Amino acid sequence: MSTGRKAPHYLLDTNTVSYILKGRSSAARARLATLPDHEPAGISAITEAELRYGIVKAGSSPKQRAALEGFLTMVHPVSWDSTAAQAYGELRPQQERLGKPLGNLDLLIAAHAISLGAILVTHDQAFHQIPNLPGLADWATDL
Repeated sequence: MSTGRKAPHYLLDTNTVSYILKGRSSAARARLATLPDHEPAGISAITEAELRYGIVKAGSSPKQRAALEGFLTMVHPVSWDSTAAQAYGELRPQQERLGKPLGNLDLLIAAHAISLGAILVTHDQAFHQIPNLPGLADWATDL
């Protein structure tokens, strides 16, 4: 991590962050709010890029943009690095051989979780096809 912070225990996928920011999953919001200090959550810089793209594309209000910025101060983005790139380089051909490739951004996020040894928090069932993820969790249990 470029900020010198402890590596995240949990890496939140884009859909989980969207559910939290849009108020669609009170369960996910509550889980994030009650994490112990020794189990920090983060997001991939890839997820940050997806969120920023979505805000601009949707023509979101200043209030929604401020909500994202506030969220990013609580759940810090983790920089993409060579270790993540190496994990991606190994993961993508593995998934292609299985005939089950995820979208490129999802593969980048999965590789980032693998490189960090972080549990990926997502509501997307497609991630279950990646056997070498350190763990998967779905906090949006109320959807």
